[in-house]
Order: sequence, then structure tokens, then C-alpha cells
Amino acid sequence: MSDFSALLESVVTSEGQEIFNPATGESLGCCPVGTPADVDAAVARARAAAPGLAQLSHEERSELLMRAADAIEAKAEALAELLSREQGKPLNGPNARFEVGACAGWLRATASFDSPDYVAVDADVTATVTYKPLGVVGAIGPWNWPMMITIWQIAPAVRMGNTVVVKPSEYTPLSVLALVKTINEVLPQDVVQVVTGGGDVGAALSTHAGIDKLMFTGSTATGKKIVSASAEGLTPLTLELGGNDAGIVLDDADPAAIAGDLFWGAFINTGQTCAAMKRLYVPASLYDAVCDALLAVAEASPMGVGLDENNVLGPLQNKAQFDIVDGLVKEAVASGARVLTGANPDYEAPGYFYPTTLIADIDPENPLVTEEQFGPALPIIKYTDLDWAIEQANSLDVGLGSSVWSSDRDRALGVASRLEAGTTWINSHGAVDPRVPFGGIKSSGYGVEFGTEGLKGLAYPHIING
Repeated sequence: MSDFSALLESVVTSEGQEIFNPATGESLGCCPVGTPADVDAAVARARAAAPGLAQLSHEERSELLMRAADAIEAKAEALAELLSREQGKPLNGPNARFEVGACAGWLRATASFDSPDYVAVDADVTATVTYKPLGVVGAIGPWNWPMMITIWQIAPAVRMGNTVVVKPSEYTPLSVLALVKTINEVLPQDVVQVVTGGGDVGAALSTHAGIDKLMFTGSTATGKKIVSASAEGLTPLTLELGGNDAGIVLDDADPAAIAGDLFWGAFINTGQTCAAMKRLYVPASLYDAVCDALLAVAEASPMGVGLDENNVLGPLQNKAQFDIVDGLVKEAVASGARVLTGANPDYEAPGYFYPTTLIADIDPENPLVTEEQFGPALPIIKYTDLDWAIEQANSLDVGLGSSVWSSDRDRALGVASRLEAGTTWINSHGAVDPRVPFGGIKSSGYGVEFGTEGLKGLAYPHIING
């Protein structure tokens, strides 16, 4: 039996929810369907395990994260193959192997951070600030980066002494089950648990009296429901929600030099990334050159079944997302926007493949610009007034990321300072770093992840004065 087959066999069940490969329609097997009662049981076990984890030092908990990283690396190829088959993303490019590697890297980085504890001293007072575990963390994750985002939630929670109950997306539960099964080979019993299932499981977790902190990555609409549900128990939240990130090219940029990074800023994970660039503003003087350069990169980036080593773009993960992208592109084309490439899916072919699509000469108020498409379709908007482009970038009620593209760093920084977003990148888009805080504003959520600031979000400060 291959490593992949053994891994898959360890997480599938004989009955439950059947999971299909979005690229081929192949059945991977069934996944357990949990219930609110399963959430109750998992939370009870997590609460029982929490004191033991909390008693460990930062160094001991960091060692647990390092051992978890080792466990992932030992099964990296099997995990990547399962992720590719279930989520659809190719093995190569910034996709399945990249995601599994990032899981191990994030665990190691989180283990390396200094404790956030500190002592404040002046002539009149000595205040000792110690960040203590909250207890049990509920972690609800998405289907686009199911393994990596689960680690984003688990790593800081465990580092700060919390136990975790994970609820993965019902679209990609096997990947998360396999990931957690792998790290549980080295973690203490019941420190991290998974309850799979649908909306009733998520609702049970988000309203559970035994949950001391809730982390959620997903849509703004679901995030608002979680905020409402958390009000009864005043449960602290970290929410990373939807985005519609704008990129602004300045008139001193070199189209050929930035084209590759522009493309992957928009099309990483086939556009299924909250902090992907989803609308691009280009000055009239460079418009045709940028369009041509992007088209060249698109034509050189093969899309297909993820297990084919040549492919770097895959299908959309599910039919619902395919329909959203298809509908927005159809509306843009009907409005008179110009198709540079794509926009003509083969509805009869297997899999939810939507062709790489570049749309030019589009009205800035078109829904493909103003709504999050979350797929491989990029609208390119022409501008003649930079102030107008900045105003347009800030005009929507989301603010996860943004970017500025220029050969003049000082000028780019000046524009970046005027953009309303949690993160603004210069000459790149969407790159996250475990050492650097990340979060959104407006309807893109609140709270930050990563780095020491992220650790503080998974603990409470206990201050002793005197």
C-alpha cells in the first residue's frame, strides 16, 4: 500500500458524506458527519486536557510544535497528494506541496517566537505582564487553503497553552483530518481534535459555552452570523473574512518586469485566496503593455488535473464557486467588456475548470469589479487620474489587502499610505509571513494573526502590580 493510500484509508469511513475530486469527479471515499453532540464531547475532552497543556512552559510547547512539523514533513508527499485530490490544486507551483511545506514552516516559526510576557518598570511601579491561556479554542476553517489555515489557527493556540477543536469545511474535511491525525502522533491526547460536518456543527461550536476563543476564516456573510452567535457568551473572536483586493500600477512601472508577480498575485490557488488581487487599476499610458504582459504569463501557465506535474492552475473547488465566477464573467462580457483570454468554459468536460480569464476595458462599477469573484478571472481597469484610482481602491466595504506597483519605492510608499487595508504590498501581492501580523479592516474582519501580536490574541494578559 502506498503512503497516500494508507493516509487516505486512515481518514475515510464506509459511510457518511462522500467526497469527490473537483478535477475529475473521482470519489475519494466518505467522511464522518458529526453532530452537535460530537461537538459537546470534543469540547469536554479539550477542557479536560487544557490544564496539562497550560502547565507546560513556552519552551516545552514550542518543542511540541517542532515535533509536529517533523511529523508533517515525514508525510509531506502523501499529504500533498490528498490535498490535490480533494481541494483540486496542483502539486506544483504555489499549490499543494507549497501548502504542506508552509504548514511545517509555520509551526517552526511560531515555535521560535519569544514569549510576549514582559515587565514594565518605573520609579513608582513594577508591573509584570504574563499572557495566560484562554482555555479551549474553536477553529473554523475554509476550503481554499484547508491545511495551511488550520495550522495558522492551531499553532499559536497550542503555543500559548490552549487546546483546540477544529471544524473544517465540509468541502475539504479529509485533508484536515489527515493533517490533524499526523500532528496528533506527537501531540498530547485531546490537545487538538476535529469534528467534521455541516453548518449545524459550525453553529454548535460557535455558540458553545465551553469555547473560550473562536477563530474563523471564511466569508463575510458567515462571519457576521458568528459575531451574532458569539454575543450571548461574549466569546472573543478573530475573523479573517472576504476581500476584494485592489492592485494599483503606477505609470513608472515596467510591465514586463512585474507581469509574473502581478499574475500570481491574482491567480495563486487559481484565484481562490482571500488576499488575492481581485481588481487591477492600470494607467492609460501602460494599459496595453500590462494587458499584453499578463496575457503572455497566462498563456504560459497550464491548467489541469493537479496530479499532472506540468500543471500550475487547477479547478475551482466546488460547483457553487464555479457558478459564481461564471455568472460574474458572463455579466461583464454582456456589458461590453473585452475578453483578453478565457471566459469560455467547457461545461461538458469533467471537473470544475474555469479557464484563466483576463477582462479589459471594463466599467469600474461592473459586478466583476465590485464583488469578490474568488476565482481565475481578473478585471483590469484603466485610469488616467491616480487620485481616482486610489479612491476606487478604497471605495468598497472590504479591506484585507492591496498593492502598489512602481519602480520608485518612495512614490509607491506614498500611495500605499493612502490605501485602506490591513496589508499593502509593494511590487507583490498576497505574500504572508509568519513573523508579520496579518488581518483585515472593514468587512474583512478584525483581530490579527501571526507573529507575537497573533500570540497575544490567543491569551489574556494577567498583570501583577507591585
